[in-house]
Amino acid sequence: MANVVVVGAQWGDEGKGKIVDWLSERADVIARFQGGHNAGHTLVIDGQVYKLNALPSGVVRGGKLSVIGNGVVLDPWHLVGEIAKIREQGVEISAETLMIAENTPLILPFHGELDRAREEAAATGTKIGTTGRGIGPCYEDKVGRRAIRVADLADRATLEARVDRALTHHNALRAGLGLEPVDRDGLIAQLEEIAPEILQYAAPVWKVLTEKRKAGKRILFEGAQGSLLDIDFGTYPFVTSSNVIAGQAATGVGIGPGSVDYVLGIVKAYTTRVGAGPFPTELEDETGERLGTRGREFGTVTGRKRRCGWFDAALVRQTCAISGINGIALTKLDVLDGFETLKICVGYELDGERLDYLPTASDQQARCTPIYEEMPGWSESTEGARSWADLPANAIKYVRHIEELIDCPVALLSTSPERDDTILVTDPFAD
Repeated sequence: MANVVVVGAQWGDEGKGKIVDWLSERADVIARFQGGHNAGHTLVIDGQVYKLNALPSGVVRGGKLSVIGNGVVLDPWHLVGEIAKIREQGVEISAETLMIAENTPLILPFHGELDRAREEAAATGTKIGTTGRGIGPCYEDKVGRRAIRVADLADRATLEARVDRALTHHNALRAGLGLEPVDRDGLIAQLEEIAPEILQYAAPVWKVLTEKRKAGKRILFEGAQGSLLDIDFGTYPFVTSSNVIAGQAATGVGIGPGSVDYVLGIVKAYTTRVGAGPFPTELEDETGERLGTRGREFGTVTGRKRRCGWFDAALVRQTCAISGINGIALTKLDVLDGFETLKICVGYELDGERLDYLPTASDQQARCTPIYEEMPGWSESTEGARSWADLPANAIKYVRHIEELIDCPVALLSTSPERDDTILVTDPFAD
């Protein structure tokens, strides 16, 4: 049976939540493989709005197993609160429907404090635009071999040793930033109190998923942020602290790369970005405002206004190649309704030379200017369309031209936040 990886192919906020939820009807397991609760996924199902950060988007589907993999960093207090909130909306969560990898690193209160303190101390123009939720510092601890992981909550002696190792590092950092030392005993007490809430979901995820795959179950791998925020291949240093691209799916849950059969990239019909960093097609004019207003472009996590611009085919072509994307899900096509003319970036000009990709060096990225092609827009509404026959001719031409420019076919087309307002072209789960 086919297993599918879903990744954002821009700077995030592409609509992964809805697409994962839609695809999860065909899946048996939905596994989140990276990121933290800095990701925000909004689902609209029969008029009910669900906002998720840490939980996999497929959790609202009954009868499915949702997995938080070891590639995720997890704030245990946030997770417990999110579970309580989603239960109030009628979603059942239990050890049979949610599983957390035992080797998942935990985000602790001092991670968020460090995140915010460093961002505040950064000079003007060097701020990353972090959400301040401690994701980066937690990943640093993981790589520095001082993280506290889910399995550590089960044994007091182990937990104390892990906390002592972490605080040796963090209290030195905090002193340099003018912060008080962490209350060791208070932290251990907090962790012991939350431990039963987390440990009830703990499991050897790698083993469970291996068994599921051997039994012929379909696995849907869910990423969090967009590929252009990848720690290696994003617009560094204005990136997240983990690998976002499809190759992380296997590592982030503990299953071999041969388990991935199809990679679906989620792409908006235009481009947005939250926070600082390069954005070649950004529109700081009435057109950008119009895209933001029509698309309701405010961050699910922070509420920050998203920067908006024309579709950047050069960047999406780049992310499709790096993640080995087999097909894209094109979202928010309806936001473009009513535009007389549309522009698509097909490359960049850098110091008099034409490039078909965004260079790695930050100074070169800053000097790149977009090269545009123009296409006629459409006056008819595409909102809620569920078949090609419902789309205006110029909308179809726009989609087809995007396919040509990014060298990747459209597999799904989303025309509203509602779950069923989706046009299926190619089923990623087809054998």
